[in-house]
Amino acid sequence: MSEEELILTGEQSDLSQYVTDEGGIWSLRQLEKVRSWNNIEYAPGLSGKNTPSTGLSMNRAYIPPGGVAKAHIHVDFDVMVFLLQGSVRHEYGPGCKKSVVHSAGDMFYIEPGLPHEVFNCSDSEWVHAVVSRSDASEWQNIEPYDRDSE
Repeated sequence: MSEEELILTGEQSDLSQYVTDEGGIWSLRQLEKVRSWNNIEYAPGLSGKNTPSTGLSMNRAYIPPGGVAKAHIHVDFDVMVFLLQGSVRHEYGPGCKKSVVHSAGDMFYIEPGLPHEVFNCSDSEWVHAVVSRSDASEWQNIEPYDRDSE
């Protein structure tokens, strides 16, 4: 299956194929988008899926122009993001009624359990970010959130 087909289907690939164990240092080198989840495209990252990590994961994430990562909650883990390119608007809190915008160069932290939805502010530019989580399983502990429930 081609890289483009993986992006479109969201199929999960074997992430261990992208990492080299250098004898205790696990290396992942200059790879681009190979999978997707919740309208976000990801390069292969480092996690418990391809390293011995038990409490940390890190990925490069991309949101297409005009894209939206639908409302969700991170269950029992912290998230820190370094925004490399573009700008995003988070609508967050109960009912996702609060809003904040971040631009390239910004770093931000998302508390566990905080409902939020992420919007690419541009209709022409991709968002590119480094996302780190205090969860080695990546997005398995993320739940959808119904904005209209509160």
